Amino acid sequence: MSNRWLFFLLIPVSMVLASGTAMAKPKGDSIAGKQKSEACAGCHGVDGNSAAPSFPKLAGQNTDYIVHALSAYQSGDRKNDVMAGMAAPLSDQDKADLGAYFASQKGLNMPWVK
Repeated sequence: MSNRWLFFLLIPVSMVLASGTAMAKPKGDSIAGKQKSEACAGCHGVDGNSAAPSFPKLAGQNTDYIVHALSAYQSGDRKNDVMAGMAAPLSDQDKADLGAYFASQKGLNMPWVK
């Protein structure tokens, strides 16, 4: 009877541990992101506030949006030859750091988003 109890206890515990590991994503570091953003500055501005209307402002964007957009350029789901080349070498940590940095900058004013 004790082996049966142990078996039924280990299944949910192992599922929780496995799902937590698989779902873990890197936490962004805005200081590291600032250093990594130097390559972005030419088009998007030093702090993510592009002066050119043809380049999106990244300042104030949601961290997850930045990570998602960079991942989409890497996978080809978003098409832009320049951005695909810029995003290609980025690791998950790089994308999280860039997202944290741009999210911490004053930029987009969207009062309906909290």
